[in-house]
Amino acid sequence: FYISVKMSLYPSLEDLKVDKVIQAQASYAVNSGTPAILPETVASGVFVQLVQANSPASLAGLRFGDQVLQINGENCAGWSSDKSHKVLKQASDQKISIIVRDRPFERTITMHKDSTGHVGFIFKNGKITSIVKDSSAARNGLLTEHNICEINGQNIIGLKDTQIADILATAGNAITITIMPSYIHDHMMKRMASSIVKSLMDHGVPEV
Repeated sequence: FYISVKMSLYPSLEDLKVDKVIQAQASYAVNSGTPAILPETVASGVFVQLVQANSPASLAGLRFGDQVLQINGENCAGWSSDKSHKVLKQASDQKISIIVRDRPFERTITMHKDSTGHVGFIFKNGKITSIVKDSSAARNGLLTEHNICEINGQNIIGLKDTQIADILATAGNAITITIMPSYIHDHMMKRMASSIVKSLMDHGVPEV
């Protein structure tokens, strides 16, 4: 899996709620980016940028946007890219134990299609650009300037708009989407080649 480091986040590990413990052998690359400017935050964080399809990381449940709190028992708060890379390089080839916080910058919204089969929002390049008045999207608090990360649990980052539209069209009456503020999404993705995201990102449909 790919991780992004040096994103300004929370002041200490103690302020975070641990939602998942991941144990998996994983391939990885450390991608150091420019520190994000986020309000009321002082510490650095390590985030999952890409999870490869059918990889141990994918099978273990890692997702785009997960915050890595510990690697093999070592707290990641304040780590530089060099530090993250060093710890991962020194890890066992058979198992890497990772504690993550479940996607702190993302939230999920459930909407229902109207009689025309729409939920009431328009998107471009995966980014929500407008909300239809009085639609299910509007009633359930969907926001513009957010990027779609998942539809009914399926990662859609890197897919073409036509592919996303097809997923929405073939989904059932109730649709749950996961979104992330666009400025955070863009920061996490700006150093990732689109070809890598399209070819390697796990876009599989989750088992029900």
